Amino acid sequence: MYEGHTIGVVVPAYNEEGFVGDVLDSLPDFVDRVYAIDDASTDGTWEEISAHSAIERAPRAGISNDTDGWVVAIRHDRNRGAGGAIKTGYLAAREDGIDVTVTIDADGQMNPNMMTRFIDPIVAGEADYAKGNRLSNPEYRYDMPRFRLFGNYLLTGLTRIASGYWNVTDPQNGYTAISLTALEAIDLEGMYEYYGYCNDILVKLNVAGMQVVDVDMPASYGDEESSIKYADYIPKVSLMLLRNFLWRLGSRYRKHPLGLAYGLGMVTTLLGIFFGIHAFWAALTRAESTDVRKSLTSFAVGAFSILAGILLDRREK
Repeated sequence: MYEGHTIGVVVPAYNEEGFVGDVLDSLPDFVDRVYAIDDASTDGTWEEISAHSAIERAPRAGISNDTDGWVVAIRHDRNRGAGGAIKTGYLAAREDGIDVTVTIDADGQMNPNMMTRFIDPIVAGEADYAKGNRLSNPEYRYDMPRFRLFGNYLLTGLTRIASGYWNVTDPQNGYTAISLTALEAIDLEGMYEYYGYCNDILVKLNVAGMQVVDVDMPASYGDEESSIKYADYIPKVSLMLLRNFLWRLGSRYRKHPLGLAYGLGMVTTLLGIFFGIHAFWAALTRAESTDVRKSLTSFAVGAFSILAGILLDRREK
């Protein structure tokens, strides 16, 4: 327990033999319950988790069911992705009534000694969700590979637009802490199960009116191997963000000037593309057309409307 709050930790693991056991050993003593999720690993990950779940510790006050032990070992019968493993842990923590639930990867990249920096804003009532940020400090982002850095900046921009959290950076960061209030407010069952779960949950938190803060942390890369395939990752997450953006507008701003500005911008931009295609075809066939002017006008109106939507969005709380 930490400052009168029960603390749970979700550790998603897929083929993390040799790493996950060390991560479980390194968790702080104030952690009341650990949800170690084996996402259908094909190595010895489950054996490491099972060995730790067999270790008995004294019952923790405030936990609804201590019969499952300090480490709760859960194994998926099929690989569901990082988001699927996090979802399983979140659902278990919500059922147990854990006050603050932290997520930390099983590969040893995240320092458990930093955990209180994520928990403190929630315990103090300043935030409902705290997430890591490796990009704010030049020293912290120095060790991040260049291609990851570029992709992260790209997804930061897309996630800000989709989620409405314009001060959030490094949305792919999996080191997080969330309050029980937030877990109960969002649609956990509908949580995205691919690697974009971090982005998806931010949109859900915004619709639920939750407060989000960034926590500065260094990037760390060791002997572990990433299973992310960026050729699939970027398109899938970008499409998910577009869907979530439209859902956020429909849920919160259907009749709001913000939603109307964004809507007008998207419609006129699509019209600009349509007229542009027609103008190009007319040029090929040497036919007379005013579509070039229509296209430019539509693009101008679209850009102005989207900019107005962004400005209104940034002012929203």
